[in-house]
Amino acid sequence: MNICLIPARSGSKRIKNKNIINFFGKPIISYAIQLAKKSKLFDEVIVSTDSKKIAKIAIRYGAKAPFIRPKNMSNDYSTDIQVINHFIKITNQKKKKYNFLCYLYPINPLLKISTLIKCLKLIRKGNCQKVMTVAKFNYPIQRALYKNRNQNLFFFNKKYQNYRSQDLKQAYQDAAQCYWFNLDKIKHSGINNKLTTKGIELNQFEFCDVDNLEDLSNLKRLYKLNKKKV
Repeated sequence: MNICLIPARSGSKRIKNKNIINFFGKPIISYAIQLAKKSKLFDEVIVSTDSKKIAKIAIRYGAKAPFIRPKNMSNDYSTDIQVINHFIKITNQKKKKYNFLCYLYPINPLLKISTLIKCLKLIRKGNCQKVMTVAKFNYPIQRALYKNRNQNLFFFNKKYQNYRSQDLKQAYQDAAQCYWFNLDKIKHSGINNKLTTKGIELNQFEFCDVDNLEDLSNLKRLYKLNKKKV
C-alpha cells in the first residue's frame, strides 16, 4: 500500500496562513491534495496538521485528517522527520501496513503526476531507502561568497577560488516537492538523515521553494507560464 502524507501546520510568520493562502481562487494546499488523488498512486491521502481549520479544508478537497498533530511538533523548530515518525507511530498503533510513503509538501502547484510516477518507479527498484526531487545549482556552490560584518566579501572555501566552473562537481539542491520512503527497508532504523537516497531531477521551471512573499510571486509567474505550455 502507498500513503501520501501532507504536512500543513498553522503557524507561519513570514507568510500568514501560508499553507492555505488563496492561490488563483483555491487554498494552495488543495493543489497538492487534488494532484495526489488524481494520480491514483495512493491508497490514502492524509494531511498532518495542528489546525482544525486546515483539517476541514483538507477534507473538503478529498484528503483525510484523522488526527490533530501536537503543538510541540508544529512549531518553527519542528522537523519533517518528527512529523513523519509521529505519523508512523500512529499507523503502527492502529496496525496499518504501508509499503511506500510519499511526504508531499502542501505548497506544490507546480508538481506533476509524471514526477510522482518517476519517484515511485525509482524507489520500487529497491536499491535505495529514499527518493527525493532535486535540481541543479546554476552556479558552482564551491565558489560561493559570504559577507563579514563589515560587508567585505570572501570565498567560503578559498581552495576553489581559482578553479574553472567546468572543473567542479555539479551540485544539486532540494527541489522541495516530495520525498518517498521505502518503509519496508527502514523499519528498524526509522526515518532519519542517514537513509540511502536517490533523486529525480527537475528543471528550473518545475519547482519553487516558497519562504517569503517574493518567492510566492515567483511561484505565481511560474504557474502561469507552465499553464500556457499545456
